[in-house]
Amino acid sequence: MQLNERETPEGLLVSVCDDDVLGETFEEGEFSLTVTEEFYAGEAATDGDVVESLARADVANIVGTNAVDLAVEEGIIDEEAVLEVGETRHAQLLRMY
Repeated sequence: MQLNERETPEGLLVSVCDDDVLGETFEEGEFSLTVTEEFYAGEAATDGDVVESLARADVANIVGTNAVDLAVEEGIIDEEAVLEVGETRHAQLLRMY
């Protein structure tokens, strides 16, 4: 998986994607999702790295079946909040304090 962290005025923004979806575009009805290298490319990450990063995230974007499934299994994302976009899965996280 690719893991990218950046500090923003709103807090830690984390983007995670499966390696095989990087650079791809997925469509479902009128909805289109492009997994750009600019936003998602980062460091190669293990499952543990991803879980640790998502646990600290204030905002997160997660794309790819493996990445989203991991976030759901770890209780970070609720399955009901997951979108099926074409041949992949997408979830977003926003923590409000």
